[in-house]
Amino acid sequence: MFTGIVEERGSVTAVEPGRLSVRGPLVTSDARYGDSIAVNGVCLTVTEVEGDVFTVDVMGETYKRTALGDLVVDAPVNLERALPANGRLGGHIVQGHVDGVGRIAARRPEAEWETVHIDAPEALLRYIVEKGSIAVDGVSLTVAGLRDGGFTVGLIPVTLAATTLGAAAVGATVHLEVDVLAKHVERLLEVRA
Repeated sequence: MFTGIVEERGSVTAVEPGRLSVRGPLVTSDARYGDSIAVNGVCLTVTEVEGDVFTVDVMGETYKRTALGDLVVDAPVNLERALPANGRLGGHIVQGHVDGVGRIAARRPEAEWETVHIDAPEALLRYIVEKGSIAVDGVSLTVAGLRDGGFTVGLIPVTLAATTLGAAAVGATVHLEVDVLAKHVERLLEVRA
């Protein structure tokens, strides 16, 4: 489990079929074989650590559901280690199981923050509610509003500076993970019907 509080921005060092290597000095400081690290919100399992670079295997299903296949060497990525049992839940419950890919539709700088409009797949919109939580590229955010075909979030200065969302251009793809509790409630209601 993760919190959506990005620990550092890393960079991709190697892209091979079914494998990805990423530089992240903080997240590798205590990483071991088998640990989970979220890369742009995707929970991946560490298969190797060498210095400040970790390597993960990426399955075909993960490539199919995410934009990890678009990563190139030197691409910046958001990194977060799995939450320890005694850790602080500073964001919200994030599993690292990406539900779909969205697209940044517009950005509007404000006085102290930036408003970002994100297009989302129709199948995910029913789980997205105003003032609810959503993870965008692994970043825990609050939904500021809903609009046709998507939603709006506000990025505060620390989020703009500490995550890849600060430099993500209009048209960029982003990983979306909706609230797992909403999906469980829906499933329970389906079973009862």
